[in-house]
Amino acid sequence: MTAARVLKTPKDLAEAGLVEAEHLGDIGRVAERYAIAITPAMAALIDRNDPNDPIARQFVPDAAELVTTRQERDDPIGDLAHSPVEGIVHRYPDRVLLKAVHVCPVYCRFCFRREMVGPQGLGTLSPEAMDKAFAYIADHPEIWEVILTGGDPLVLSPRRLAEIMERMAKIEHVKIVRFHTRIPVVEPDRIDAWLIAALKASGKTTYVALHANHPRELTDAARAACARLVDAGIVMLSQTVLLRGINDDPETLAVLMRAFVEARIKPYYLHHPDLAPGTSHFRLSIEEGQALVAGLRGRISGLCQPTYILDIPGGHGKAVIGTSAIRGDGKGSYSISDFKGRDHIYPPEGLADEAGIPTA
Repeated sequence: MTAARVLKTPKDLAEAGLVEAEHLGDIGRVAERYAIAITPAMAALIDRNDPNDPIARQFVPDAAELVTTRQERDDPIGDLAHSPVEGIVHRYPDRVLLKAVHVCPVYCRFCFRREMVGPQGLGTLSPEAMDKAFAYIADHPEIWEVILTGGDPLVLSPRRLAEIMERMAKIEHVKIVRFHTRIPVVEPDRIDAWLIAALKASGKTTYVALHANHPRELTDAARAACARLVDAGIVMLSQTVLLRGINDDPETLAVLMRAFVEARIKPYYLHHPDLAPGTSHFRLSIEEGQALVAGLRGRISGLCQPTYILDIPGGHGKAVIGTSAIRGDGKGSYSISDFKGRDHIYPPEGLADEAGIPTA
């Protein structure tokens, strides 16, 4: 059964064959707290006969979301601690987030902003709040990049997006504008000539960071939408969350990263899942994540390697958490692991002086 409209309620999910009637009570309790939306494109990808379908696992609510652990928090990456005005997060010196809207075309069950997004979330910035956000950006010449996120900024109409970019064009010190989105995957038909034109502005370089977690999301329609963006001169990056039961095996990650590169999308970040409420069933240990990422090295091209990162809880920013291939002894000698896990000494034993490396 294929949905012809966005599925937003437990009843919609049951009618689409995505939840059993006996589970509607638990799903209803999840829906009271967290938003639900599954677009027709994503509903069509779900295998109703697979209880562990990786697309369903991303979007169909689960009773496990009712379990909140002691470590989890409403604002796991500390956005609010770095929000000088509504809609702005200024965590790093040269860039800010502009959260123009807190609505998404789909709602991921592992979302780190799940307490802020959706019909009951923070909504769309008012004209007054948007004015204050742009005034903040204009008043801080150190801001080189503005990242539109939320929510998904591409749910805004081309007219609204064009207005944002026109305002951005008037701020000389902003050179890069980046949009974080799922739209090319979950609503590919929205990526049309009008929307693409709206993402451009004089004197600005536009990037689009696509969030996708499983290779099946990159359908022919999604790849065509990405091609329209890239052909228009917009650089695309990828963002993926490492998720138990969805992409926590080397083969799935390898196929996904290759698919990005084939679509002219540079793999960027592989996120360790954040400590958002009701998401513990998605999380792996850091050690498991490190082993998976290490398994990609040598297995797939360097073009396909993402950076494995963790957002430090409390608003302290991102940290690269992949294992290091090199270990020094403090005396100018290093042990380096190759992609097969074999260790090698650098420089070769007894040749440290010849390599120009001080030994003491």
